[in-house]
Amino acid sequence: MATIPPLDFCGVLVESKKIVNAHSRHFLALSVLFLLPLTFSLIFFSTVRHAIAEPGRNSAQTLLRYSPEHRLFLKTTGLSMIYALTILTLSICAAGTITYSVYHGFFGRPVKFASAIKSLSNSFLRLFVTFICSQIIVLAISFAVGVIVFLVIKGIDSLGFQISPSSPYIFAAYAIGLVALGSGLFYLQVNWALASVVVVVESSWGLEPLRRSTYLVKGMRGIAASLLLFFGLVLGITVWTNWGFAVAPGGLRDWIFVALTVISSALIMMCVLHSVAANTVLYMYCKALHGELAGEIAEEFAREYVSLPFDEEKIPHIVHVAQP
Repeated sequence: MATIPPLDFCGVLVESKKIVNAHSRHFLALSVLFLLPLTFSLIFFSTVRHAIAEPGRNSAQTLLRYSPEHRLFLKTTGLSMIYALTILTLSICAAGTITYSVYHGFFGRPVKFASAIKSLSNSFLRLFVTFICSQIIVLAISFAVGVIVFLVIKGIDSLGFQISPSSPYIFAAYAIGLVALGSGLFYLQVNWALASVVVVVESSWGLEPLRRSTYLVKGMRGIAASLLLFFGLVLGITVWTNWGFAVAPGGLRDWIFVALTVISSALIMMCVLHSVAANTVLYMYCKALHGELAGEIAEEFAREYVSLPFDEEKIPHIVHVAQP
C-alpha cells in the first residue's frame, strides 16, 4: 500500500522527486534543451566579462583586444543585456515546460515532450508579463525604501548632528534600510512562490498570479520559505564557487575549473529542475489545503485509464489535508 508523503518540506521534495523519476527521460530532454544552456550561461558569464574587462591577462583572450578602451563600457553593458535576456528566456521556457509536465504527471496523465514544448505558446508571454509586473513592484519598493532612508538622513542632519560618509548614523540608516528591504523582498518572494505555476496551470497573467499565489501559500509559507532558501543556497554557492575559480590565478586552475564546471553544471541543472517541480507539487498541496483539489481529483477518476505494467509509478495522486 502506497503511503502519502507528509505535507512538509521533505514531503514536497519526495513527491516531486517521485514524479521526476517516473518520467526521467522526458525531464532529461527538457533539462538538456533549456537548463543546460542556462547552466553554462550562469557559469561562464563571469569568465567572459572578466576577459573583456582585462583582455591582456590571458593569451586566450587576445580576440577581444581589437576594441579601444573607451568602448569597454559599451561592450560590458551589451554583454550584460544579452546575458540577462538569455537567462530570462531560458528560465521562462524551463519553468513553463517543467511546470506543465509535473502538473500532468501529478495526475498520472501522459507526459509528452511535444506537448510540453507546445504549451509555451500559451504560457511564455504570460510568464514574461507576470515577471515584468513583479519586477516593477520590486523596483517600486526598493525606490520607496531608498527615499525613506534619504529622508531619515536629511532628518538627522536637520537636527544638528554631524553627517559624514563615515558617520555611524549614516551606517545605521543604511543597515536598517537594507535589512528592511531584504526582509520585505524575501517575504514577497515567499508569497509569489507559486506565481509561475498559477500562470501555467490557470492561464492567468499580470498581477492576478501574484495575488492568487499569495492566497494559496497561506498556511504553507514555512515550506515555501524553506524551499526558497534551500535551492537558493545550493544554487548560489555553486555559481559563486565557479566564478571564484574562473578568475583565480594558479597553474592548476584550468583543469580544476573544467572538472568543477562539469560537476557544477549537473548540480545546477538538477537544482533548478527539482526547484520548479517542488513548487508545482507545493501548488497542488496548497490547493488541497484550501479545498480546491477535490474537484480535479474527482474529474481524474471519472476518466478511463489503461494501466500498463511499466506505469506503476505514473498514477494519479490523492492529497488529503486535515486541518487541526
